[in-house]
Amino acid sequence: MKLKNLKRIGLISLVATALIIIAVFGFGCVSGLSAIGWSGGAVQNDVLYVGSMEGRLAAINLVDESRQWAEYLKVQSSGGIFGCSSMLSCGGDTSRVPIYGTPVVTDEQIFVAGYNGKIYAYNTINLAQRWVFPRDTYLSPFVGGMFYDDNKLYVGCSDGFVYCLNAITGELLSSYQTEDKIWGTPTVADGVVYIGSFDKNIYALNAGDLTLKWKYAIEGSIIAEPLVANGIVYVGSFDKKLYALNAEAGTLKWTYEANNWFWTQPVIVNGTLYAGCLDGFIYALNPATGAVVKVFGEEDIAVISAFASQPAVEGNYVVFASKDGIVYRIDTTTQELKVLAVLTGSITGPLTVYNGIVYFQTQDIAIQRIDIESGALLLSISLISG
Repeated sequence: MKLKNLKRIGLISLVATALIIIAVFGFGCVSGLSAIGWSGGAVQNDVLYVGSMEGRLAAINLVDESRQWAEYLKVQSSGGIFGCSSMLSCGGDTSRVPIYGTPVVTDEQIFVAGYNGKIYAYNTINLAQRWVFPRDTYLSPFVGGMFYDDNKLYVGCSDGFVYCLNAITGELLSSYQTEDKIWGTPTVADGVVYIGSFDKNIYALNAGDLTLKWKYAIEGSIIAEPLVANGIVYVGSFDKKLYALNAEAGTLKWTYEANNWFWTQPVIVNGTLYAGCLDGFIYALNPATGAVVKVFGEEDIAVISAFASQPAVEGNYVVFASKDGIVYRIDTTTQELKVLAVLTGSITGPLTVYNGIVYFQTQDIAIQRIDIESGALLLSISLISG
């Protein structure tokens, strides 16, 4: 009886979390779409790799705009958590797998984590599959992205484990179990893996064997990817706070409390930390003390929608995109906020910058492009494979 009650409590927690995510981002079943995700893009040798909302890896040559697709990810027959009756589909073909984490790319391989509980490695030349982990079974869904370091892949899973894989062979090297699911992306710095969990802890794990270095308990679950800079770990939480911790010891340096969740990783440019929040503001803070430099949205431009997309940095500029489809540019030398574009669709996935152009995926299954300097909205690139 106790076991049944525990399972019921776990299911209630999972459903409640899913309902919160759907309420924030509006992810439910979308007619005509067989997969939905919020994958960002990774660029290597003038090619943008992205997990398309169709549910497959896409490669876009940014010089001639030619496109290439890998095979659809294989299915897992199980229940879903993002509002769809099938784990893998939002209507139509039930064989397509959402991709939420941004692909990781090296000179020879691209890695994708699927919502079906598998990690895939592909050749960069022709997108042929090289290996899959696990080989003969499925884990719980992967929602966060991966981090590549020293021929190893680090990834957190909805089963609560952090996994370290040999990036060449796909072999499992080590793992560490937290006390709840992990939807965030890890960060690796100076031989340490930093990652947050729904168990309300920030973990620092030794990269060599994933043994615990330290953990720090907070008041909310963590999806945001940690930022590590100058010996400090910065990470946002569902308790509406941004935390700064000593990277070596795991001790608290400062916190900053906003009006809603911090969903994404902050960035540091020209000595100032910039963090978008689901409360519709962008916070510019002193990274050493947490003191406010400026809150964007209070005066100069009315920022009225959640910031759930990972921002991008290009020179002195930081680019943010809000859930209501508005793309903003902050000049970090003048602290001026400018609207670059107003789109009709929602923007929830990470932004990618390459050669002065910001790229991001929208729910019409296309890559949108904006010139950061001029603000010109360039022609979109369709990700519909036909």
